[in-house]
Amino acid sequence: METAKANDIEPYTYMVYVLTQLPYADTVEKLEALLPWNFKKSELEKVKNAVR
Repeated sequence: METAKANDIEPYTYMVYVLTQLPYADTVEKLEALLPWNFKKSELEKVKNAVR
C-alpha cells in the first residue's frame, strides 16, 4: 500500500485492479506489469469508473 501511495496511486482502487487481474497474470511480464511502479494510470481510471 505504501508503494502504491509513493507512486501516486489510490491504494483501494489499485488493490481492486490487482486482485481482478492477478488470475490472468500467467507470465513474469504480466506479474511485473501489476507492480505499482509499472502500473498505468489509464487502467486506474477504468477501475474507478467500474467501482462506482
